[in-house]
Amino acid sequence: MGDTLSNFKNGLIHSNPVLVLLLGLCPTLAVSTSIDNALGMTAAVMFVLISANIIVSMIRDYTPDRVRIPVFIVIIATLVTVVDLVMQGFMPDLSKSLGIFIPLIVVNCIILGRAEAFASKNTLKDSLADAFGMGIGFGIAITIISVFRQLLGTGTLSAFGRNIVQAPGLVDSPMAIFILPMGAFLVVGVLIAALRYTGVIEHG
Repeated sequence: MGDTLSNFKNGLIHSNPVLVLLLGLCPTLAVSTSIDNALGMTAAVMFVLISANIIVSMIRDYTPDRVRIPVFIVIIATLVTVVDLVMQGFMPDLSKSLGIFIPLIVVNCIILGRAEAFASKNTLKDSLADAFGMGIGFGIAITIISVFRQLLGTGTLSAFGRNIVQAPGLVDSPMAIFILPMGAFLVVGVLIAALRYTGVIEHG
Protein backbone atom coordinates (compact mmCIF):
# COMPACT_ATOMS: atom_id res chain seq x y z
CA MET A 1 0.00 0.00 0.00
CA GLY A 2 2.86 2.32 0.86
CA ASP A 3 4.56 1.87 -2.52
CA THR A 4 1.27 2.36 -4.37
CA LEU A 5 0.55 5.59 -2.51
CA SER A 6 4.11 6.75 -3.11
CA ASN A 7 3.73 6.08 -6.85
CA PHE A 8 0.58 8.19 -6.85
CA LYS A 9 2.10 11.08 -4.88
CA ASN A 10 5.25 11.26 -7.01
CA GLY A 11 3.37 12.50 -10.04
CA LEU A 12 1.63 15.25 -8.10
CA ILE A 13 4.70 17.18 -6.92
CA HIS A 14 8.14 15.56 -6.74
CA SER A 15 7.95 14.05 -10.25
CA ASN A 16 5.33 16.39 -11.71
CA PRO A 17 5.52 15.77 -15.47
CA VAL A 18 5.33 19.44 -16.43
CA LEU A 19 7.00 21.40 -13.62
CA VAL A 20 9.70 18.89 -12.65
CA LEU A 21 10.28 16.44 -15.50
CA LEU A 22 9.44 19.09 -18.13
CA LEU A 23 7.50 16.60 -20.26
CA GLY A 24 4.46 17.36 -22.38
CA LEU A 25 5.38 21.03 -22.69
CA CYS A 26 4.15 21.33 -26.28
CA PRO A 27 0.42 20.93 -25.50
CA THR A 28 0.86 22.63 -22.12
CA LEU A 29 2.24 25.80 -23.67
CA ALA A 30 -0.08 25.72 -26.67
CA VAL A 31 -3.53 25.17 -25.16
CA SER A 32 -3.21 26.70 -21.69
CA THR A 33 -4.84 29.96 -22.76
CA SER A 34 -8.08 29.14 -20.91
CA ILE A 35 -9.34 26.94 -18.11
CA ASP A 36 -11.71 25.14 -20.48
CA ASN A 37 -8.82 24.13 -22.73
CA ALA A 38 -6.75 23.04 -19.74
CA LEU A 39 -9.50 20.82 -18.33
CA GLY A 40 -10.28 19.36 -21.75
CA MET A 41 -6.65 18.48 -22.39
CA THR A 42 -6.33 17.06 -18.86
CA ALA A 43 -9.32 14.76 -19.41
CA ALA A 44 -7.92 13.56 -22.74
CA VAL A 45 -4.41 12.95 -21.40
CA MET A 46 -5.70 11.19 -18.28
CA PHE A 47 -7.91 8.83 -20.28
CA VAL A 48 -5.09 7.87 -22.62
CA LEU A 49 -2.48 7.67 -19.85
CA ILE A 50 -4.57 5.53 -17.50
CA SER A 51 -5.83 3.23 -20.27
CA ALA A 52 -2.36 2.83 -21.78
CA ASN A 53 -0.76 2.04 -18.42
CA ILE A 54 -3.43 -0.57 -17.69
CA ILE A 55 -3.07 -2.28 -21.07
CA VAL A 56 0.74 -2.15 -21.12
CA SER A 57 0.98 -3.53 -17.59
CA MET A 58 -1.37 -6.39 -18.47
CA ILE A 59 0.52 -7.43 -21.61
CA ARG A 60 4.07 -6.72 -20.40
CA ASP A 61 4.93 -10.40 -19.95
CA TYR A 62 3.70 -11.27 -23.43
CA THR A 63 5.37 -8.46 -25.41
CA PRO A 64 8.77 -9.26 -26.99
CA ASP A 65 11.41 -6.63 -26.26
CA ARG A 66 12.19 -6.03 -29.93
CA VAL A 67 8.64 -4.87 -30.71
CA ARG A 68 7.85 -3.29 -27.35
CA ILE A 69 7.92 0.37 -28.44
CA PRO A 70 5.88 -0.17 -31.66
CA VAL A 71 3.26 -2.07 -29.66
CA PHE A 72 3.05 0.76 -27.12
CA ILE A 73 2.66 3.34 -29.89
CA VAL A 74 -0.15 1.37 -31.56
CA ILE A 75 -1.98 1.10 -28.22
CA ILE A 76 -1.60 4.81 -27.52
CA ALA A 77 -2.60 5.79 -31.07
CA THR A 78 -5.77 3.69 -30.81
CA LEU A 79 -6.74 5.32 -27.51
CA VAL A 80 -6.03 8.80 -28.87
CA THR A 81 -8.21 8.09 -31.92
CA VAL A 82 -11.07 7.13 -29.59
CA VAL A 83 -10.64 10.38 -27.61
CA ASP A 84 -10.43 12.47 -30.78
CA LEU A 85 -13.57 10.98 -32.30
CA VAL A 86 -15.54 11.28 -29.04
CA MET A 87 -14.57 14.95 -28.71
CA GLN A 88 -15.45 15.68 -32.32
CA GLY A 89 -18.83 14.00 -31.88
CA PHE A 90 -19.91 15.28 -28.47
CA MET A 91 -17.73 18.36 -27.79
CA PRO A 92 -17.05 19.93 -31.18
CA ASP A 93 -16.21 23.38 -29.80
CA LEU A 94 -13.62 21.98 -27.41
CA SER A 95 -12.26 19.70 -30.14
CA LYS A 96 -11.85 22.68 -32.45
CA SER A 97 -10.19 24.72 -29.70
CA LEU A 98 -7.65 22.00 -28.86
CA GLY A 99 -7.11 21.28 -32.54
CA ILE A 100 -4.08 19.25 -33.58
CA PHE A 101 -2.93 18.83 -29.98
CA ILE A 102 -5.40 16.00 -29.35
CA PRO A 103 -3.95 13.77 -32.12
CA LEU A 104 -0.46 14.77 -30.97
CA ILE A 105 -1.08 13.06 -27.62
CA VAL A 106 0.21 9.98 -29.50
CA VAL A 107 3.74 11.41 -29.29
CA ASN A 108 3.34 13.01 -25.87
CA CYS A 109 6.44 12.08 -23.85
CA ILE A 110 4.36 11.66 -20.68
CA ILE A 111 2.25 8.85 -22.18
CA LEU A 112 4.99 6.88 -23.92
CA GLY A 113 7.47 7.60 -21.14
CA ARG A 114 5.26 6.16 -18.41
CA ALA A 115 4.35 3.15 -20.54
CA GLU A 116 8.01 2.35 -21.20
CA ALA A 117 9.61 3.41 -17.91
CA PHE A 118 6.92 2.27 -15.48
CA ALA A 119 3.92 0.28 -16.73
CA SER A 120 6.06 -2.20 -18.69
CA LYS A 121 7.98 -3.05 -15.52
CA ASN A 122 5.37 -2.89 -12.74
CA THR A 123 2.12 -4.47 -11.58
CA LEU A 124 -1.32 -3.30 -12.68
CA LYS A 125 -2.03 -1.68 -9.30
CA ASP A 126 1.21 0.29 -9.26
CA SER A 127 0.82 1.27 -12.92
CA LEU A 128 -2.68 2.53 -12.24
CA ALA A 129 -1.47 4.59 -9.27
CA ASP A 130 1.34 6.03 -11.37
CA ALA A 131 -1.04 6.95 -14.18
CA PHE A 132 -3.47 8.70 -11.85
CA GLY A 133 -0.66 10.59 -10.13
CA MET A 134 0.96 11.71 -13.37
CA GLY A 135 -2.38 12.58 -14.95
CA ILE A 136 -3.57 14.64 -12.01
CA GLY A 137 -0.13 16.25 -11.74
CA PHE A 138 -0.34 17.24 -15.40
CA GLY A 139 -3.84 18.60 -14.84
CA ILE A 140 -2.81 20.66 -11.81
CA ALA A 141 0.14 22.17 -13.68
CA ILE A 142 -1.70 23.05 -16.90
CA THR A 143 -4.69 24.46 -14.97
CA ILE A 144 -2.50 26.71 -12.80
CA ILE A 145 -0.68 27.93 -15.91
CA SER A 146 -3.98 28.62 -17.69
CA VAL A 147 -5.34 30.56 -14.70
CA PHE A 148 -2.37 32.95 -14.76
CA ARG A 149 -2.35 33.28 -18.54
CA GLN A 150 -6.08 33.88 -18.87
CA LEU A 151 -6.31 36.31 -15.97
CA LEU A 152 -3.24 38.34 -16.93
CA GLY A 153 -3.83 38.12 -20.68
CA THR A 154 -7.53 38.98 -20.74
CA GLY A 155 -8.23 40.48 -17.32
CA THR A 156 -11.02 37.94 -16.81
CA LEU A 157 -11.06 34.43 -15.44
CA SER A 158 -13.86 32.34 -16.88
CA ALA A 159 -14.82 28.71 -17.21
CA PHE A 160 -17.72 26.92 -18.91
CA GLY A 161 -19.05 30.22 -20.24
CA ARG A 162 -19.22 31.91 -16.84
CA ASN A 163 -17.04 34.70 -15.53
CA ILE A 164 -15.38 33.79 -12.24
CA VAL A 165 -13.15 36.79 -11.57
CA GLN A 166 -12.44 40.12 -13.18
CA ALA A 167 -9.15 41.82 -12.35
CA PRO A 168 -9.53 45.59 -11.87
CA GLY A 169 -7.19 47.41 -14.20
CA LEU A 170 -6.53 44.39 -16.35
CA VAL A 171 -10.02 44.20 -17.85
CA ASP A 172 -9.51 47.38 -19.84
CA SER A 173 -5.75 47.00 -20.35
CA PRO A 174 -4.84 43.30 -20.29
CA MET A 175 -1.25 42.14 -20.74
CA ALA A 176 -1.85 40.38 -24.04
CA ILE A 177 1.66 38.93 -24.08
CA PHE A 178 0.47 36.20 -21.70
CA ILE A 179 -1.92 34.83 -24.32
CA LEU A 180 0.98 34.51 -26.76
CA PRO A 181 3.46 31.58 -26.71
CA MET A 182 6.10 33.80 -25.09
CA GLY A 183 3.74 34.41 -22.20
CA ALA A 184 3.38 30.68 -21.66
CA PHE A 185 7.15 30.32 -21.32
CA LEU A 186 7.23 33.22 -18.85
CA VAL A 187 4.52 31.71 -16.65
CA VAL A 188 6.07 28.23 -16.67
CA GLY A 189 9.52 29.64 -15.91
CA VAL A 190 8.29 31.76 -13.01
CA LEU A 191 6.27 28.85 -11.57
CA ILE A 192 9.25 26.49 -11.67
CA ALA A 193 11.52 29.13 -10.12
CA ALA A 194 9.00 29.86 -7.36
CA LEU A 195 8.48 26.17 -6.55
CA ARG A 196 12.22 25.57 -6.35
CA TYR A 197 12.87 28.71 -4.33
CA THR A 198 10.24 27.75 -1.76
CA GLY A 199 11.50 24.16 -1.62
CA VAL A 200 8.23 22.64 -2.86
CA ILE A 201 10.26 20.85 -5.51
CA GLU A 202 13.92 19.98 -5.12
CA HIS A 203 16.75 21.34 -7.20
CA GLY A 204 17.82 18.65 -9.58
